[in-house]
Amino acid sequence: MDRSAEIREFLRTRRARITPDQAGLAPHTGARRVPGLRREEVAQLAGVSVDYYIRLERGQAKGVSTSVLEAVARALHLDETERAHLFDLTQPTTTRARRKRLLAPQRVRPALYQALEALTVPAVVEGRRTDVLAANRLACALYTDFEARPRRERNFARFVFLDEAARTLYADWEAIAGNCVASLRLYAGRHPDDPQLTDLVGELSVHSDTFRRMWADHDVRAHTNGTKRFHHPLVGELSLDYVVLAVEGDPDQTLVVYTPEPASPSAEALDILASWTGASTAGAPTRRQGA
Repeated sequence: MDRSAEIREFLRTRRARITPDQAGLAPHTGARRVPGLRREEVAQLAGVSVDYYIRLERGQAKGVSTSVLEAVARALHLDETERAHLFDLTQPTTTRARRKRLLAPQRVRPALYQALEALTVPAVVEGRRTDVLAANRLACALYTDFEARPRRERNFARFVFLDEAARTLYADWEAIAGNCVASLRLYAGRHPDDPQLTDLVGELSVHSDTFRRMWADHDVRAHTNGTKRFHHPLVGELSLDYVVLAVEGDPDQTLVVYTPEPASPSAEALDILASWTGASTAGAPTRRQGA
C-alpha cells in the first residue's frame, strides 16, 4: 500500500471531523471551504509551521519527531488507537525478516487447540487480516463452518461482506462491518507491505460498495471486548459478550471467546444450538494450519 497516501488520507479525514469550536479556536467569520479544520489551523494547534504540517499531511514523514507526532495527535483529538496508528504510518519498521514472516503460514499451537476443545462456548482463533485459523464446533454452528470453505474464504472480512448469510446473522450488520474494516485499517498500518492484505482489500473493494465506502473513511479501532447480537436461523435471537485475548508467541493471533449472560434466553438458545449440532460437550475444533 502507498504509505504516503495512507498518511495523507488519515490526517485529512481526522481534521475533517473536528470543528474550530471543538478545537477551541476563535470563531471565524465568512464561509469555510473545507469541513473541519484547515491545515494551517492544525499547524497552529500543534505548534509547528504550516509548511511543516503540509509536508507531513502529504506523506513526507521521514525524520518527523515523536514530539511533533504527539502534538499533531493532540491537535486532532486522536484517541489511543488512532495515535498508535499515526505512529505506525509515519515510523515504519518493516524489515526483510518481518516481510518474510508475514508471507509464512500461521500455525496454531497444540495447546491452543486443546483450549478450544475444553471450552463449551463459541471460540475462534483469529490471525492476520481477520483470517480464521481455528474454531470449535459451537463457533462453527454459530457462524459458519469455516473448515468447509475454500482456504482463501476462511476469513471474517470475506464472510461479513461477501456472504449474504452474514447480513441476516448479525442483528447490527452495519456496525459489525464498520468494526471489521476498522480492524483491517489498524492491521494495515502495522503491516502495509502485506501482499495478502492488498489482495483482500482489492477483492472486497471490487465486490462490495459498502466496504469501499467504509475503507475510504480511514477509521481505526481496536476491539478487546464488547457484545454482538445475532439472529440465528436455528435458534433465533442471541446476545453474546465477547473478549479478545492475545496469544503468547504470536502478536498477530488472538483467541476470541463468546459468552452469554448466565441463565438468560441467550444462554438457553446457545444450549439448544449446541445440542442440535452435536456440540453440547466440548468437541474438536476445526484445524487449519496456515492462513
